[in-house]
Amino acid sequence: MSVNVYDLANALERGLRQLPEYQAVKDAKAAIQADEAAQAILTEFLHLQEHFQQAMATGQMPTEADQSAMAAVSEKIEGNPLVKAYFDQQQRLGVYIQDIEGIIFKPLQELMQND
Repeated sequence: MSVNVYDLANALERGLRQLPEYQAVKDAKAAIQADEAAQAILTEFLHLQEHFQQAMATGQMPTEADQSAMAAVSEKIEGNPLVKAYFDQQQRLGVYIQDIEGIIFKPLQELMQND
């Protein structure tokens, strides 16, 4: 029996889109896009996150100013119910993604084990 893994992957993608957690993230994102203040906080966070990732990719540690900026934007996130809900919903969806990654990569991990 031959299994088409691409068909399975596409079915998984459709299944993920049907999860209530996926819809909750989608709804939370739409709420942010409809609110100028929430959108500004999310944009600020994403820019800082990109800056951190670029710095880490080049072997640089975040500066004290970078860390202060991230702490400030984290406080803004906690203080804005729309942005906080968005990140909370993303975290819930992330649990599914982590579980699925574990399942998908299990055969590869087994191949790499020393017997």
